[in-house]
Amino acid sequence: MILYIDTSSSYLYTGIVENEKIKQEIKKEYGHDLSQVALPEVVSMFENTGITPKDITKIIVVNGPGSFTGIRIGITIAKVYAWSLKVPITTITSLEAMAVSSTKDMPKVPIIDARRGYCYAAIFDEKNEVILKPSYLTYEKLQTELDKIEKYEIISNDQEKLQVTSSVIDSYDPDIIKIVEAFKDKKEVNPHAVNPDYLKLTEAEESKLG
Repeated sequence: MILYIDTSSSYLYTGIVENEKIKQEIKKEYGHDLSQVALPEVVSMFENTGITPKDITKIIVVNGPGSFTGIRIGITIAKVYAWSLKVPITTITSLEAMAVSSTKDMPKVPIIDARRGYCYAAIFDEKNEVILKPSYLTYEKLQTELDKIEKYEIISNDQEKLQVTSSVIDSYDPDIIKIVEAFKDKKEVNPHAVNPDYLKLTEAEESKLG
């Protein structure tokens, strides 16, 4: 039984999956309240199913990119569960989760707007193999990469902010079963070694560098 957690945006995406079946899931936007409700919602998810945390055999958590605060929330919850339950934990990127959830048979381009003409993005082929690894880059640079591909699907919940073009643009609706199945065998890591992968420096760190 696998617990999935993604708080890398203003949404809480979490679920419990067993044998390719969803036992319970939450896909809801909480905005600025996410930090306060994420853990209680995960706890209630267990209570609503009658499943106890001790039934969990692995945890998959999204460690970025996305909201700096949001990423830390999900990682903290996942690390506490993994350490206290002594179960394996593995990390994936939000962009990988977005690509795997797609139902289109074409290259996928998950994008998260990063403001100021930048974005977090990646390019995956029809089989979800990496063409462009998850990166922090300008929209101009991303468009240069996209010009090399004849047809592709953009996946984003920031559609009004995007500065690239595509004939196919879809909102992100995570398929938690597909995500878990795709990464359930990914190598585990020590809970203490699970850290955010922001793909860029924080604003405070950038300020220090001038």
